[in-house]
Amino acid sequence: MNRNKNPSLDIRANSHAEKTGIISFAGQSIPCVLGKGGIVAHKIEGDGATPRGTFNILYGFYRSDRIRSLSTNIIMIATKKDYGWCDDTDSPLYNRFVRLPTKWRHETLWREDNLYDICLVLDHNLHPRKQNCGSAIFFHLKHSDNNPTEGCIAVSLAHMKKLLMRCKTNSTINIHL
Repeated sequence: MNRNKNPSLDIRANSHAEKTGIISFAGQSIPCVLGKGGIVAHKIEGDGATPRGTFNILYGFYRSDRIRSLSTNIIMIATKKDYGWCDDTDSPLYNRFVRLPTKWRHETLWREDNLYDICLVLDHNLHPRKQNCGSAIFFHLKHSDNNPTEGCIAVSLAHMKKLLMRCKTNSTINIHL
């Protein structure tokens, strides 16, 4: 693989189970979990769907107390207990990183489960940002029982580490219907 080229990941829902999909990259395929609402062309806050489109990986968070080493060219930030992401459509901080506590509804990035042990931020609805068009669309780790996400893309830890070795900041993720 040409290491100077910014890799692209293509994601398609499985025809038999729209809440799961396949990520294709560099001639390889790995399974993923999608939003409980499947893939949609027009994302709405709280619909549980994964948005269709092409998004860049901007940077990521990781739990340094659980993930000891990462091999990647993606900018990674060690998560702290007061890190959050605003998903409150009434907030001027909607779909932005926030420090906790905050009066706005938010997701906590320091979770008891392992879902955000590695959590990549996608540029969905960031520039420009539109209220109620979806927030906190991440690429993160999946539940061990393969439960669907709230609109994100999720993979196993082993598969995430494999993808991290190939991706860079601004690698693209193409999500298809």
